Amino acid sequence: MHGELQELGRAVKEAQYRQHRSLDSALSAVGTTLAQWDALRAISRSPGASGRALATATFQTEQAFGTLVGRLTAKGLVERRPGHGRRIEHHLAPAGEQLLAAGHKVADDVLARCFSALSTTDREALLDLLQRLNAERDA
Repeated sequence: MHGELQELGRAVKEAQYRQHRSLDSALSAVGTTLAQWDALRAISRSPGASGRALATATFQTEQAFGTLVGRLTAKGLVERRPGHGRRIEHHLAPAGEQLLAAGHKVADDVLARCFSALSTTDREALLDLLQRLNAERDA
């Protein structure tokens, strides 16, 4: 039993690792990394969000996200604005929106290749299974 579960866990990790390597490599062509693009994507989804919320959304520690967003701010991709109390809100700058859009095109191409061995039905089933696993974890 444990061998099958470990094999499943390793297969998921291997697919994720290959996908991340491919994305990171391809995103370099538009001048970003996977971590940077993912941060821009998170900020785009939740404009005005705190660093804590964005760190959680990008699977990073608050300290790591703070360092990353500091670099993005220095590049003119992200704006940090005072929020309520001590909270700092994060917003995309126009250059960040442009880089995010370029990254979406790259990601769509890379992910189409990553999942090309699966039919539409298989991809939908895989997505459903993973969403069920994640919903159980979050419950």
